[in-house]
Amino acid sequence: MNTSRSVTKSVTIDRPPDEVFAFLADPANWPRWAVVNVRSVEPTEDPQWWRMATPQGPARLRIRPHAALGVLDHDYLDDTASWQVPARVVPNGTGADFMITFFRPPTLSDEDFLRQTALVDTELATLKDVLERPRP
Repeated sequence: MNTSRSVTKSVTIDRPPDEVFAFLADPANWPRWAVVNVRSVEPTEDPQWWRMATPQGPARLRIRPHAALGVLDHDYLDDTASWQVPARVVPNGTGADFMITFFRPPTLSDEDFLRQTALVDTELATLKDVLERPRP
């Protein structure tokens, strides 16, 4: 059996699940919450893929959404790694939980992987703040 180290992060958001899903399913919103790892995004010629500027350089993002199941799995590609990232939005009362799992790619050491995934806490806190902030 060949398994990788994994880390799952989650955040509870006081917004309806369909609103949380719609926000996360649009890559144009990612720079608003993924403040550590995403500097900017723009569409590409292929409507499934988005070009991203990250602290590590250029990357590409593809989200594979399934709204009825809350699935927001996505693929991330850069010059050093390729990640398939499972993610879900699930109802939690009148709000939602967003869960995201990272598997360590072979190109990252355990130490680097844990350091990178720890930064996701900042992003999830930002996501919660952005979505729960009172709207004008």
